[in-house]
Amino acid sequence: MTDDLTVIVLAAGGGTRMKSKTMKVLHEVGGRSMIGHVLAAVQELGPRRVVAVVGHQREQVGPHVHSIAPDAVLAVQETQEGTGHAVRVAVEAAGVDSGTVLVATGDTPLLRGESLRAFLAEHEAAQRAVSILSGVLPEPYGYGRIVRDAEGDVVAIVEEKDATPDQREIGEISSGIFAFEAGFLAGALPRIGNDNASGEYYLPDTVRIAQDDGLTVGAYPIDDVTETEGANDRAQLAALGRMLNQRIVTRWMKDGVTVMDPETTWIDADVSLAADVTILPGTQLLGATEVAEDAVVGPDTTLKDCVVGEGARVVRTHGELAVVGAGATVGPFAYLRPGTTLGAGGKVGTFVETKNATIGDGAKVPHLSYVGDAEIGAGTNIGAGTIFANYDGVNKHRTVVGEGARTGANNTFVAPVHIGDGAMTGGGTVVRRDVPDGALAVSGGPQRNLEGHAARKAAERAADVARETPGGHQPDPGVGSGA
Repeated sequence: MTDDLTVIVLAAGGGTRMKSKTMKVLHEVGGRSMIGHVLAAVQELGPRRVVAVVGHQREQVGPHVHSIAPDAVLAVQETQEGTGHAVRVAVEAAGVDSGTVLVATGDTPLLRGESLRAFLAEHEAAQRAVSILSGVLPEPYGYGRIVRDAEGDVVAIVEEKDATPDQREIGEISSGIFAFEAGFLAGALPRIGNDNASGEYYLPDTVRIAQDDGLTVGAYPIDDVTETEGANDRAQLAALGRMLNQRIVTRWMKDGVTVMDPETTWIDADVSLAADVTILPGTQLLGATEVAEDAVVGPDTTLKDCVVGEGARVVRTHGELAVVGAGATVGPFAYLRPGTTLGAGGKVGTFVETKNATIGDGAKVPHLSYVGDAEIGAGTNIGAGTIFANYDGVNKHRTVVGEGARTGANNTFVAPVHIGDGAMTGGGTVVRRDVPDGALAVSGGPQRNLEGHAARKAAERAADVARETPGGHQPDPGVGSGA
């Protein structure tokens, strides 16, 4: 394949059927925007240049394109006058005059780089002026049909509304993705007219121009035509999402990941999984989440941009921007908020919420606790029902608990405070001052036992009943008692 490749990605349309304030190509599927998937596919080809044609909401689309492909050229289509006009704007903006030009659409998130590479290789080997990436559908209604002559050469692309009954029976359709010899394209674009009902300049008209010039036109049927499917509304976007997820989940299973229930498992495109990971039903792995070998995630777990270490276990947990160390356990019903780091062999247990917290190797927060803006040393155990009170109403403060500490149940640590190595705290303690290494902190008063309290209370209740009974007599305890 040539090393002089220009890729033009069309992303100027309004996408009004999405009924959204977000530009169509920016809607996400599989953890990336639709145009993000397309850019990832074309970058696998090693193009010399990438040109994105922007128009509607270009203040959204342009920066997003540059966040993915910083060197991409942005060509602004001020008025949307058809695909031929969009490509002409791109060619003029980038000064394309040699090599091969690939034109793709920004709303085809299932497109693969390997399919485009095969398409371009066939186009260049045949030395064509124009090649169309096509596909075969059992029900091609609504698509432009590829019309071939007796020798199999492409002679036209006929739209559904213009097709004859015989042409409507053709199953091979145009995907809207083209490859051109750059010199031909540069000369053909000014020759495209807009004498049609829409008054637009259509890129498929280049097929007729090539035919008039006696040049070769061909079509390359893609193996999986779903790769070329776009999304014009939310229903189509959801359908593409299901197809993409099925593809991703299947790939990971073939790579040695156990997925107990593929139908209820969702994995984003940028997730990384090691061999022998087990994913249980109802799990979503999103963003750039990484899961190491022998870890078990799920059931009913959502992790976004998290790292899960080797052999860790994460059960019924929601986590974001958190790190779970090797052999650690999380859940069930835990909430790991951004900035959480759980050390190797550590534990975050049932109904525990953490945020901006570092929990050392082997340290445990087993039950019913909130750990915010904290550092917990290795081997420390935090008692049930503990609150790290990190906010004073104006500012956040940090609590540090040393190594090997043992804190009691129902503690409150009023930050900023430091609890030393090997220190202990009594049940129900409110810690407002630092606790030295090895010390015991208690904040409650001494326990008092009131002897005879239960009998006195029973007598008081009986007297109250007597006063409320007519005649001042107490009711016979045997009446109506079943005695």
